[in-house]
Amino acid sequence: MPLPRFNFRRQSNTKKSEPMSKPNSQALPSNPEGLTSLVNIISDAVKVVISEYGQAGHAVPSLESTAPGPFDAPEDMSLALSKAVRTIEAACAQLSYAVASPGHILANKSYGYYEPAALLVVCNAKVADVLAEKPDGMHISEIAKATGLDQNKLGRVLRMLATRHCFREVSPDIFANNRLSIKLQSKDPVAGLVGHMTDEVHKGAVFLNEALSDSKTGPSLSVADTSFVRGHGCSPFDYYETPEGKLRLDRFSQAMIGWGAVTGKGMLPKVYPWGACQPGTTICDVGGGNGHIMLDLVSPFPQLKFVIQDTPAVLEQAKELWGKERPDFVQKSLVSFQPLDFFKETPVASCDYYYLRHVLHDWPDAECIKVLNNVHKAVKPGSKLLLHELVLQHVVRQDGALDQAPEPLLPNYGMGRVRLYQQDMNMLNLFNSKERTLQEFIVMGEQCGFVFEKLWDAGESAIIEFVVKESK
Repeated sequence: MPLPRFNFRRQSNTKKSEPMSKPNSQALPSNPEGLTSLVNIISDAVKVVISEYGQAGHAVPSLESTAPGPFDAPEDMSLALSKAVRTIEAACAQLSYAVASPGHILANKSYGYYEPAALLVVCNAKVADVLAEKPDGMHISEIAKATGLDQNKLGRVLRMLATRHCFREVSPDIFANNRLSIKLQSKDPVAGLVGHMTDEVHKGAVFLNEALSDSKTGPSLSVADTSFVRGHGCSPFDYYETPEGKLRLDRFSQAMIGWGAVTGKGMLPKVYPWGACQPGTTICDVGGGNGHIMLDLVSPFPQLKFVIQDTPAVLEQAKELWGKERPDFVQKSLVSFQPLDFFKETPVASCDYYYLRHVLHDWPDAECIKVLNNVHKAVKPGSKLLLHELVLQHVVRQDGALDQAPEPLLPNYGMGRVRLYQQDMNMLNLFNSKERTLQEFIVMGEQCGFVFEKLWDAGESAIIEFVVKESK
């Protein structure tokens, strides 16, 4: 199938053509010119970072700083700054991989599971909270006393993390927070996300090899055949009803907020032209949870109306949240809450927009088709479908593909966007589902009566816009 014409916000249309794979000329550089090119890319990107901070009236924060920075949230970054940071991450990693010995690199990677294990230790012990009011640091004996952990073992954990630039050892055996570890304070939703990923999710991922190599579970797309089930004896849908899961339920809720924070939940008001919508334009948030995403649109775009659809239990949380945050919208019926089983039922009919945020990545293609077919039953002429998802790229250059990194970087920015591919593994571990490429989204949309219109850059994620296919 030929690639469609890609229409990007803040980027010109690309040429419609067949996907043509080229020889992997952007492979890790093994010559002086390639290394110099990477160094120059890093230097140019650093200049952009310094300039962006300077224009905002701030100095680039040091790793030792614990003060909030002006660009800590993805939605606060300009397109130029976001691209520069992504480029630096990609080029620095590629440069180090190019010059270090292969065995050294792979051995380091094979030890990588100790970092999440250590992060779980410090999150559960609330080490960052203990150090919050200690800018000069605390001796490990005092930290151990406050956390109830063994002094020697905790010190070794903290030293390993400090070597990875999370916490800092200000003098022998005296540790302090830094720019990274401050996000591990228990009140920060990012700490909930880190705890969730390094605990129950990580325990499931340990069995990924067994799940994939088993003749029954390997080819299966059932949530009952995941590595998570091998690790916990039940699926994620049932896990939080178990005694062990109930102890982690509050953290899971916090983790979902943290997930939104690091992937740019606040991008939605900024990247799509909601201001052009007429008064009374209605957005149906399909599988919208407690509706917190739509709350971000209320103040800047008061002409919009909202329908939040999810399970009855979740909608009770939505009513409570909106009643607290925007009781005026509830009282004026500018927001409504309608129960929905999106596999079996049709969303509220004739809305102007149907918005699904990180819904489809939980499900294999067959289930996604059911959801999108049900959405299509609800649409009217002129309705639009917005899928807010991560969008993967191939690790090879293609004509007509998404925005590609300059050579000799990997075209998908490599380590600058590695979390998208780690999240793909996460979906495999949890649900036997997946993150998808733009072409995969387009094919699914066409099967359900939608035509791809435009892709909107939303930082780490993207908003994929579809219109209703015209009847012949």
